[in-house]
Amino acid sequence: MGLRQLPELWRRFDVAVRDLPLGLLILLAALLPASHTHGTQLGGLPGREFDALAVAAVAFQCLPLAIRRRAPLLCLTLVTAGFAVDQLRGYHSLAGTAQAIALMSAGAHLERHRRPLALLFSVAYAALAVALVAVGGTEGPSEFVMYYLAMALVWGMGSWLRSTRAAEAAHRRRVAEDTRTAERTRIARELHDVVTHHVTAMVVQAEAARYLTAAPDRLDATLGAVTDTGRRAITDLRHLLDVLDPGYDGDGGLPSIGRLLTLVEQTRLAGQPVEFTEKGTPPESAGSADLVAYRVVQEALTNALKHARGSATSVAVHHGAGEITVEVSTAAAAPAPSPGGSGRGLAGLRERVDVLGGEFSAGGRTGGGFVVRARIPAGSAS
Repeated sequence: MGLRQLPELWRRFDVAVRDLPLGLLILLAALLPASHTHGTQLGGLPGREFDALAVAAVAFQCLPLAIRRRAPLLCLTLVTAGFAVDQLRGYHSLAGTAQAIALMSAGAHLERHRRPLALLFSVAYAALAVALVAVGGTEGPSEFVMYYLAMALVWGMGSWLRSTRAAEAAHRRRVAEDTRTAERTRIARELHDVVTHHVTAMVVQAEAARYLTAAPDRLDATLGAVTDTGRRAITDLRHLLDVLDPGYDGDGGLPSIGRLLTLVEQTRLAGQPVEFTEKGTPPESAGSADLVAYRVVQEALTNALKHARGSATSVAVHHGAGEITVEVSTAAAAPAPSPGGSGRGLAGLRERVDVLGGEFSAGGRTGGGFVVRARIPAGSAS
């Protein structure tokens, strides 16, 4: 086993096992003869030699540190009891440092009844101060107040750690939720792009077939086109599911701008007259711009099938220096029945283009019709 694996192995142990060594270290230091009466001195009582009760008091202060995170209230109670015996008997052991550790842990890990418990232990401290004076302590009120303020500071440090930890957990939850939302949006966008285009084409082709019963050859060709479109939809959906699979290590066969001619031909088969022009040389690697340009054309052609069926449509793609420019325009046409739209497609396209730092516009054009334009920086990370 390498040294790099030791931290991971250590984290596998129960939290009580990981916290125990600190208590054992303080216990060992407190029991060394050289450290007797050299620890915390509260009340000004004269020092006393260690005896069996001193060992018990030291153990009560040190060993409960093993549960300082699992049971912080119980840990603080036991350590405080041991600390009280230590000071009232005048042992003044190094184990008194455990009081600060237990108090900080309580401030950091106690979840409920924090204020009542802080008040309760404050009253207990006041009782200890009175008891110390009663058994002969020589310290004045100022020393007791200073020690109390020091312990209050330690509690405050623990509370600060708790609030910081809570803030970090809330931030992680927000990041996780934002990630899930972004992923759901991406999935919805891809499903919209894949399903809407193919289904729209199938609906248009199926409606046209209703009027071709007297022309068997054309009817057979139209139904064949419907079948082909359905198969392409199934293939694209399978590719999309591959991409969504966390274990998948490929590109899922996602469409690129190189498949635009195929997309145009599919739209023509659905009955939409489309003129296609492409200028420039596509870069070897366009990153996400490739897919976004394809989706822009796909959504624009889908909308043309829906809302301007049979109207002349043009698709112009230009590969420039570091960018891809796409323009899809549809001439004015008489209204035709079409499947309803939600407007999600164009909004999704705008988001896609904006993410890559490009420009997107969609709206009516002079003289009638509709035009979609997009300028997409190429070479962006996918």
